Amino acid sequence: MSDRPKFFDDLAGVAGGAMSALAGLREEIASMARARVDEAVRRLDLIKREEFEAMIDLATRAREQSEALALRVQALEDALAAKEK
Repeated sequence: MSDRPKFFDDLAGVAGGAMSALAGLREEIASMARARVDEAVRRLDLIKREEFEAMIDLATRAREQSEALALRVQALEDALAAKEK
């Protein structure tokens, strides 16, 4: 009867070691998956959302400035045409 508790202790030790190994394996697989995704993102030249939104803001401001300048040029051309008449 004294062997029975030792057997269960050994079994619990093996199970604990297996769980620890599986947890380590899971972390390693997650790390490898993250590395693959990061590599794919770099290879596809994808950008982060923050960078994309910053570029949208920049393009919007550039368009607004361009439209404002176009209106100023048109006003100056109209003034010049009126002056020439």
